[in-house]
Amino acid sequence: MTEHASKLWRVGHGRTIELGPKAVIMAIVNVTPDSFSDGGRHSTVDAAVARALEAVNEGAAIIDIGGESTRPDAAPVSAAEEQARVLPVIEALRGRSDVLISIDTYRAETARLAMAVGADIINDVFGLQKEPEIATVAAKTDAGLCLMHTGRERRKLADIIADQFLFLEQSLEIAFKAGVERETIVLDPGFGFAKDTRENIELMTRFSELHKLGFPILAGTSRKRFIGAITGREAADRDAGTAATSALLRLRGAAIFRVHNVAINRDALAVADAMLDAGSGFERKGTA
Repeated sequence: MTEHASKLWRVGHGRTIELGPKAVIMAIVNVTPDSFSDGGRHSTVDAAVARALEAVNEGAAIIDIGGESTRPDAAPVSAAEEQARVLPVIEALRGRSDVLISIDTYRAETARLAMAVGADIINDVFGLQKEPEIATVAAKTDAGLCLMHTGRERRKLADIIADQFLFLEQSLEIAFKAGVERETIVLDPGFGFAKDTRENIELMTRFSELHKLGFPILAGTSRKRFIGAITGREAADRDAGTAATSALLRLRGAAIFRVHNVAINRDALAVADAMLDAGSGFERKGTA
C-alpha cells in the first residue's frame, strides 16, 4: 500500500472496516476477575456492556472482549468458564450497538460460539498454534482474524524480527490451509508476551520491518510491563506512556491500536495522523 492508501479488512457477517488513512482503536473489555490492569472492573454483563458503550462513545471502532487473563501468572480458566463470562456480554452488546466485536480467545469452541451470538473478529493470542481448529472456525464464519505472535511455550530465535517472521509465517500457513482468506487477516507482534523491556523497545524500533509480511498490523502495548519499566508507573498509571507508544507506532505504520484508555490514545493518534496527512517527513511504511 502507498502511505495513505486504504484497505478494507473483511470481518464477520459480511462487514468491513477501513484500515490505513486513520488509526483504528480497539478497546479492551476484560470480563475477568484477575486481568493485570482492570481485573474485576467489568466482570458482570451490565458493567462490561456499559464500559463497551462508553468506549464506543470515546471513539473505539472495535470492542475486544476477553474472558481469560493472559498475564504471565494468571490462573487457567476452563472453556466453560470462559464462555460463561464472554457470551452473555457479546450477545447483550450486539443487542445495543452495531460496533465491531472481537472475541479474545485461543479456543476454537469459544470462537465458534462467540461468532454465533454476534462477534465479528477472532483475536487469537497464540496465533492459531494452541488450538489450530480455530482456523477452521474462522474460515467457516468468514471472521476477521487477528494472529498474534507470542514467545510463550516455545524457544525463540535470538533476532526479534526473525522470530516474528518464523512464528507468524507458521500461523499464516495454518490459516491458509484451513481456507482463511487473506483479506480477513491482521497481524499482531505481541508486545509483552514473553518479551523483556529491551526486546519490546527493539520491536518498536524495528516495527517497520514487519510490513514485509504484507498484512495490516495491530499494536497492543497498552499498560504493558515494559512501559512501567520505562516510566516507573504501575499498570493503572501507564496510559500516557501507552499513548506515546501508540503515536510512535502509528508513524511506523500500525493500523489498529488495542488499548484500555480510548480517549488518551485517540488524541495521541489524532496528532500522529495529522502529521502523516501533512507530509511532515515521517514515513508511513504502508499498512499492507
